[in-house]
Amino acid sequence: MTTQHALYSQLPATDRLLRDARFIPIVEHFGHTRTVETLRLLQAEAREHIRQQQGLPQWCDDWGQEVARRLAANGTQGLRPVINLTGTVLHTNLGRALLAEEAVAAVSQAMRQPVTLEYDLDGAGRGHRDRPLAELLCQLTGAEDACIVNNNAAAVLLMLAATASQKEVVVSRGELVEIGGSFRIPDVMLQAGCSLREVGSTNRTHARDYRAAINENTALLMKVHTSNYAIEGFTHAVSEAELAQMGQEMNVPVVSDLGSGSLVDLSQYGLPKEPMPQELIAAGVSLVSFSGDKLLGGPQAGIIVGKRELIARLQKHPLKRALRADKMTLAALEATLRLYLHPEKLAERLPTLRLLSRDAATLHALGERLQPRLVPHYPEFEIRVEPCLSQPGSGSLPVDRLPGAALTFTPRDGRGSVLEALASRWRALPVPVIGRIKEGRLWLDLRCLEDEALFLEMLLK
Repeated sequence: MTTQHALYSQLPATDRLLRDARFIPIVEHFGHTRTVETLRLLQAEAREHIRQQQGLPQWCDDWGQEVARRLAANGTQGLRPVINLTGTVLHTNLGRALLAEEAVAAVSQAMRQPVTLEYDLDGAGRGHRDRPLAELLCQLTGAEDACIVNNNAAAVLLMLAATASQKEVVVSRGELVEIGGSFRIPDVMLQAGCSLREVGSTNRTHARDYRAAINENTALLMKVHTSNYAIEGFTHAVSEAELAQMGQEMNVPVVSDLGSGSLVDLSQYGLPKEPMPQELIAAGVSLVSFSGDKLLGGPQAGIIVGKRELIARLQKHPLKRALRADKMTLAALEATLRLYLHPEKLAERLPTLRLLSRDAATLHALGERLQPRLVPHYPEFEIRVEPCLSQPGSGSLPVDRLPGAALTFTPRDGRGSVLEALASRWRALPVPVIGRIKEGRLWLDLRCLEDEALFLEMLLK
């Protein structure tokens, strides 16, 4: 007991520590309140350590250093920049699409000063936050009107809730998809208050299946783009154009969840073609929903384009207010969409398209420049430039791969644990470098690497 009492007496008082000159820069940087809270926490930890271990913690030799370390650790950003060398361009866990500089500037402006979010300059009254973007989307897609919410899952939920509540929605069994986070189309329908009417089979659905399912309680015929998987072999599906014609004959609206939502023909950039909203609108589809942060290359958003009367129903539904996009999202989305008005410069100015369309020769040359700089710093690894296959990601172009090049690190001793240690070390860098381990090597896919200087600064530390 006497020993414990002597140890307790060695713990300095908070006031005395705060008067110490070493604490002046700490208080200036982190603030008086946080510094005092941390000191009290450390004192409580020290008392518990004395009680359990009959001694002082090691950090008691320098309270200032420990306080500064704890405060710095607690102040680390949750959202940290990383260097994405995974080979997945639209990586869901890493934030999907990178925004164009024009979008970044637009968001910055919207954050710094008041904007006409819901203000009509002509009438000096209240406007609608979707209106400017709706006009732009109509210009780009040929739709009559448009609606913007916070992501495509919200768009699907709103479409169904506003147009099919208490009624049936006819969908092919082959399109009852599940996306990330166990988000399933049947579950969305349940939440929207409508009933699912499955038709056809997993691999084959015909027009006659839809036609036979239509009854007086049918609200919608729905198509869901299978953007995150593909069924091959003995298959058949009904096109949106054919379904839209049937819907017009039977007076039943047709809606399409397009998912990835490319607004340009990707084949002109050497990429596999994806269906585009403007094609479905031209074919007569009533409503089309798609994402803002996938192939479109903008911020997270759900976009719905289509018939004016149906969009009006969406805008009036109570869910719309809960699902609406904020001013930063709208600013970034508008700036991104305006890039599509200048298609000649799109591949240069839109990061998603620029990264997807980089050719293998360019990436291999990049690897050849970097490899000799890295070799002296990693003697325990064989570093090579190797061909690889990247992927778009986020369910876009699910079976297609993009030829590219990677730097590979193979441990000379053949131990897989060395790779895990290297990957862990890179994740702990000030700007983490994220690759992938495969086939006994650590791969750094170069498709998304544009800042060579930062990359070398990190790996040569």
